[in-house]
Amino acid sequence: MIIKKSLRAAALSAMLALSASAGLAVSPYDLQRKQADEASRLKTRISQAEYHVREFEKEVDQARGGQKMVWRLKKPAMDRVQELKIAYPDNADVEKLYQRVRVALMKSKGDYTQIQPEWLAYKHNEERLRKAIAAAGQKKWDELLAAHKDKRLETAFPAPDSSTVTLDEIKGTYVVLDDVQYPRHQFYGATGEFVACGKPSAGYYFVNIGSRQWLGPYEAVKRFRRSVDTSLGEVEKWKVLGRIDDITAEIPQAGEEKTGSVQFGWVVTPVALLVPGHVAAFADPGGTAAYAGEDTVEAAKNAWYTIRELPADAAPERVMEVFMTAIREKNFDLYHQCIDPERYATETGEDLIRYHWDRHQERFHSQYVHASFGKAEISVIKGFDESEQNQENFFLDDEQKKTLTKVMGQKIEQAVVESVSYDENGRRIGAPQKHTLTRTNGGRWHVVNYDVRF
Repeated sequence: MIIKKSLRAAALSAMLALSASAGLAVSPYDLQRKQADEASRLKTRISQAEYHVREFEKEVDQARGGQKMVWRLKKPAMDRVQELKIAYPDNADVEKLYQRVRVALMKSKGDYTQIQPEWLAYKHNEERLRKAIAAAGQKKWDELLAAHKDKRLETAFPAPDSSTVTLDEIKGTYVVLDDVQYPRHQFYGATGEFVACGKPSAGYYFVNIGSRQWLGPYEAVKRFRRSVDTSLGEVEKWKVLGRIDDITAEIPQAGEEKTGSVQFGWVVTPVALLVPGHVAAFADPGGTAAYAGEDTVEAAKNAWYTIRELPADAAPERVMEVFMTAIREKNFDLYHQCIDPERYATETGEDLIRYHWDRHQERFHSQYVHASFGKAEISVIKGFDESEQNQENFFLDDEQKKTLTKVMGQKIEQAVVESVSYDENGRRIGAPQKHTLTRTNGGRWHVVNYDVRF
């Protein structure tokens, strides 16, 4: 206190001396009032800045370690503290606010973790298998091209001119189309469902995708994407080896309102599909379809599985770990085991299981690579709860408990487990997600809301 008074006195004396040298008459009272006003304004500015910093900290805490696209109070907090720090670099209160903003800023960037090599093993395994299948596909594709070399057009474009070439002259000829963009150029025409390939100046081919010759190989490609290569969903350009079987006139435009002109095009029946660098699929003479190397996939995947069966006594947290592992390692059977059987009791339910399998695959391919799980919160949602956590048991004797167990029927328990996901750099993605599991009469835990992301 004595030191502060001495400093104020010294500052007052200095100001008086400065005023005297400048020929100004400034009273000690005016100087004290000016100092008091300045201190009051500074205190107000610090208080305002502290409010915005506190609100920004609350906003960060509410995110619980996740990231947000927009932080409502980050900029106001930074602006006010930056102005104060520049104007009063040695002020202790300003320094405290400055340090608080630094901490909050780091928290706003999300939680981080150290990525473990085993978390990325599934990606490396998938890449090796993809390359093996791609090589097998290219080999099969080259064999098919060689087999049809004598009856194949040397170049697809310009397409044979239908005004000078008749269908009888070209029917049965094979053609390789290098730029089949499906589903972008898919359209429903008057004579069928096609993918248009070409342009008015070079002529058109209409790839018939309403036939089994397309649907079979296409389903094989979907199997490949689901069981091996999630990145296939990002591919839009395909190669098609096909046979010219007809000619038709269509408006090769997607959508209900066709505003383009009518174009003649050669109708092409697919023989094989190639997604360069990924897979080749084809229909065999027996009418079934497969992709090259499909018969080797299960053996290759089985070698990299780290978990093959869901333990009957697995705790909810462990079930979620197994569920995640099944998705990452593309083990559909294990994924199926983890899910509540009631969710796929119908055909529609089974379709949904597969649909969300694909969604999970996409997320583990492009968004995150790992998730950690919190402690399960378990409660009894049906039947009598005989556990010590149920306060009612303090007042009930064994006979009463036995009666209630019988009267209230089977016991169904529910567990809620939170997950936090991380990308390849160890950065946390989004807010925690809640996963619900149930079990009946102390049996196996199963995932109920299997569609929730990690």
